[in-house]
Amino acid sequence: MTQLLSVFAVFSWQDLLDIAVIALIIYQLLMLIKGTRAVQLIKGLFVLLIASVIAKEVGLTTLNWLLDKVWAMLLLALAVVFQPELRRALEQIGRGKFITMHPLNAGPEEYRKLIEELVRCSQILSQSRIGALIVIEKSTGIQDFIETGVKIDGVVSSEFLVNIFIPKSPLHDGAVIIRGDRVAAAGCFLPLTQNNRLQKDLGTRHRAALGLSEVSDALVIIVSEETGVISTAKNGELTRFLDEKSLRDLLKNEILVEKASGYNLFRRGNNAKDQ
Repeated sequence: MTQLLSVFAVFSWQDLLDIAVIALIIYQLLMLIKGTRAVQLIKGLFVLLIASVIAKEVGLTTLNWLLDKVWAMLLLALAVVFQPELRRALEQIGRGKFITMHPLNAGPEEYRKLIEELVRCSQILSQSRIGALIVIEKSTGIQDFIETGVKIDGVVSSEFLVNIFIPKSPLHDGAVIIRGDRVAAAGCFLPLTQNNRLQKDLGTRHRAALGLSEVSDALVIIVSEETGVISTAKNGELTRFLDEKSLRDLLKNEILVEKASGYNLFRRGNNAKDQ
């Protein structure tokens, strides 16, 4: 206690300011990469760090040597791997938007409303034979793909989504990306899958949905323009011929179970009692 009091005795307001500024910078950096795939890369680096410490403490010579070589290569590769995030940070600093407010995540009730709007929208699009591609962001950030479209930040409603995908509308030929319970962007471009074993009747929308699901854990809803069939893509796998009930059940499992109750270091959420 005496040592602790002696530390506070020499603590000045400059020290407090220094700590506050560093904390703000770290927080803003975490929020900056929150919506990108860099979060998963950082998790991987953290796992490697733990493995390195354990290998050194336990005395696993070969594993420790191998991890040292891996770290040497990673230090050279980090600038390339995080190049999009570094460029984005510098652009925001240049525009004076580095310090921003980050809203809380939606709760379970908002996600239930989101599910119903998505189901209703999918049914309308299916019956009208209007093609659609709706992406639901999960733990892997897809900010890079959001930036390829037109940013919206709008409330999710079936009427709004249907109007976006009406043929010949400005944003119909692209994907809508939903972040949380809001439409983040529309008219977004997604990467096409490299899987050559797909059925020949699957068009560009299905290939784009599978392509995004291969590089992230996002859930993608696809409505076929030719047949009106509703499908979903996740983890590189396609689930087809979904009716209203099966789509609702799938969305509840994917959104309510995983999203409304899942929080981590890079995601601010509601209190546990709200889950």
